Amino acid sequence: MKNVFARLASDFLSTIVFLVVYVATDNVILATSVAIAGAIAQVVYARVKGMSLGYMTYASLALVIVLGTATILTQDPRFVLAKPSIAHFAIGAIMLKRGWMLRYMPPRVTEIIPEYVTVAGYAWAALMFALGAGTIAVAMTGDLKLWAFYVSVVAVGAKIAAFALQYLIFRVIITSRLRAAARA
Repeated sequence: MKNVFARLASDFLSTIVFLVVYVATDNVILATSVAIAGAIAQVVYARVKGMSLGYMTYASLALVIVLGTATILTQDPRFVLAKPSIAHFAIGAIMLKRGWMLRYMPPRVTEIIPEYVTVAGYAWAALMFALGAGTIAVAMTGDLKLWAFYVSVVAVGAKIAAFALQYLIFRVIITSRLRAAARA
């Protein structure tokens, strides 16, 4: 489990850096600039060390550079409101790659139920598309408090609930298959 969180932290390091700097300074331009520099530095560091990065890391890098540059250039609050939806749609599209989630699963899960991991990957993609559409719908209202609640509570809560549900389902299926194998 620790390894999974380390991989996720690596894949989304630039996003984490952005959030930390933005919360600390309340400066979008500074936070965006630091996140872009951090994302580039992460890739350069990995290349120098001969480490391989997953496609989620490269997707995160591309999103940080493209969306960050647009934020810096436009300084348009409406773009900032739409930005999470673009990220959700882009990540959802990446999650349509068959088997993307296998990298994040413990060996026991990938050996026993790889087909369920693939299906769960598609379910995660659908969730990302739904959250992106919801972000746009809420952003169109212009209510910043509602938007902030949706992005920070609803979107995060949906992901946590999906993770918990997936964990429970995988656990039940694996336990069932192991018991069936032991009886056979």
